[in-house]
Amino acid sequence: MKTVSIEVRPGEPDDAAAISAAHRESWLQAYKGLIPHRALLQMVNRRDERWWRRATRGPATLMVVEIAGNIAGYATMGLNRARALPQEGEVYEIYLRPEYQGMGLGRILFTEARNLLKSLGCRGLVVWCLEDSHHADSFFRAAGGRDIAEGMEDFDDTLLKKIGYVWD
Repeated sequence: MKTVSIEVRPGEPDDAAAISAAHRESWLQAYKGLIPHRALLQMVNRRDERWWRRATRGPATLMVVEIAGNIAGYATMGLNRARALPQEGEVYEIYLRPEYQGMGLGRILFTEARNLLKSLGCRGLVVWCLEDSHHADSFFRAAGGRDIAEGMEDFDDTLLKKIGYVWD
């Protein structure tokens, strides 16, 4: 019998190439057909290895989930940017490479992100996702999120509705 290790840990500068690849693959899968093609490619291409190396040293917290030594996904989190909401923490992003989805790794990573924000003194949490991202919607609902806010995001002159899910 073989044992596979799963580790959630802070992202390191040496992880930048793997995080960049996870970002690219997950975003292209998640947003193909939702975000206009040109805008999606610009967003993905802008976050290259150098960008992620800087992100590991930035003000937001970056966590990775590693399975058998491979970066399967990442989450970024910090203080809530929506001042109208009372929740103090926010998970800005949580993404898994497509081949690692559906295995429970997202739930593990999200739980660790929530626990970290709570340990830093953040009361409550908000996460935003595009309304038409049915995979994200079902993930956050299954995790107990309450749909209480909405807004709009502009992608290359295409406005898309986003939903805010909260946990108290």
